Amino acid sequence: MQHINLKQKTILVTGAAGFIGANLVLELLKTQSPINIIGIDNLNDYYDVSIKEWRLREIKRMADEHLESRWTFIKGSIADKSAIENIFNNYHPQIVVNLAAQAGVRYSITNPDVYIESNLIGFYNILEACRHTYDNSNSGVEHLVYASSSSVYGSNKKVPYSIDDKVDNPVSLYAATKKSDELLAHAYAKLYNIPSTGLRFFTVYGPAGRPDMAYFGFTNKLLHNEMVEIFNYGNCKRDFTYVDDIVEGVKRVMAGAPEKKIGEDGLPIPPYAIYNIGNGNPESLLDFVTILQEELVRAEVLPFDYDFESHKKLVPMQPGDVPVTYADTSALERDFDFKPSTSLKEGIRKFAEWYKIFYKI
Repeated sequence: MQHINLKQKTILVTGAAGFIGANLVLELLKTQSPINIIGIDNLNDYYDVSIKEWRLREIKRMADEHLESRWTFIKGSIADKSAIENIFNNYHPQIVVNLAAQAGVRYSITNPDVYIESNLIGFYNILEACRHTYDNSNSGVEHLVYASSSSVYGSNKKVPYSIDDKVDNPVSLYAATKKSDELLAHAYAKLYNIPSTGLRFFTVYGPAGRPDMAYFGFTNKLLHNEMVEIFNYGNCKRDFTYVDDIVEGVKRVMAGAPEKKIGEDGLPIPPYAIYNIGNGNPESLLDFVTILQEELVRAEVLPFDYDFESHKKLVPMQPGDVPVTYADTSALERDFDFKPSTSLKEGIRKFAEWYKIFYKI
């Protein structure tokens, strides 16, 4: 592994107004200054744009506290090839973290076009731009880190999910695009010797998260006296991973690029790696809902006498969903001495406290 000191580096973060992207930028500004960060995000309306704008304001505030660092935000899409080429030509990023993607399993069933545009065409544009940083014998991008997803494991029966498992049977278009990204990155690592690391995220949650995620959607519905549907009759398990743990993992991986090596055939061995980032401790949806309701009452988002039972409905599994996600994180522990540790109760508590403030309850 090639160690990279992140300080003084120029880093491109795509999806910088997104949940993980914004938290990563905040962490880098806080712990790695002086640093030069360029963020791009199209600020689409897949979910409430005001949350994305709030995250950007938080980044601006953090950047103002670290004047030795530079923060540049560009509103644009990674599917716009000329926009990506301009960023690479103008800023010459040394590390690229591609977190821009159209997320969500169910949305991919009704809106497939945006997944092809962002997750395939957009990622291809990033790979091509990274490739051309090596033109004319230039040193090129030192490390490309990109978001994959636990969805690539599809309906694998073996748990916990290991990076050594076969992932050839996606059960949603979203999962298929993420698996395709891994294959594209491997091909570019092999052809152009670009150090690349893919990260399979497991159910990321926390303050200012995505409203399409269960914990956020449940909260909105309970607050508006609507029914909460618990899929697979409550028999789903999810490996919930708190956003701060995800960000710490991403930061460590950024600083450890796969080493460039030449094989016996005289050609590069792909400097390529994949890791799971998950809690390694799956929780049942019913337990999760219990913790959520306790913390929403504690944070005074909901009244202490709220009747939860009358707002819960057990329903069948949704198309594209899987019954359990569970990460084997041993490779991440081995190579980066890191394992997520935030308990679900602690993480949900921080979300509930943020929710109360953000929505002025």
